[in-house]
Amino acid sequence: MGRFRTFDHTADLGMEVEADSLDDLFATAAQGLVSLVVANPETIRESSERTVRLTAQDLTDLLIGWLSEVLFLIETNHEVYARFAVSVEQRPPRLKANLFGEPIDRQRHVLDHEVKAVTHHGAEIRPTDHGYAARVIVDI
Repeated sequence: MGRFRTFDHTADLGMEVEADSLDDLFATAAQGLVSLVVANPETIRESSERTVRLTAQDLTDLLIGWLSEVLFLIETNHEVYARFAVSVEQRPPRLKANLFGEPIDRQRHVLDHEVKAVTHHGAEIRPTDHGYAARVIVDI
């Protein structure tokens, strides 16, 4: 599994992600997003599954679209997700993912930030010596 860390950005919150592969980068970014919404993501159970398919103009737009879709599913279905099985293709940029989670249970899930949107500001994906790195900023 890749790594993520957050950083403050004016009234927003940024996230940097590193991983060995694009699949892992996208899965780790989604886990990072969930950890912004839920302070204790380790309490999320895998009792339901959803499938997402997306296409985009480039990989950065695909990442923003992916994280926006995860956020949309959290908000509209009142669910949180523990695990993401993601498959990313570069040409054309597209993604297929399975999300495993459960309905929000306020007895177990401590909600943290209200993430309003994933922004295009400063978003990037770049290759590294050991895989890929990404940077995104979310509006909270």
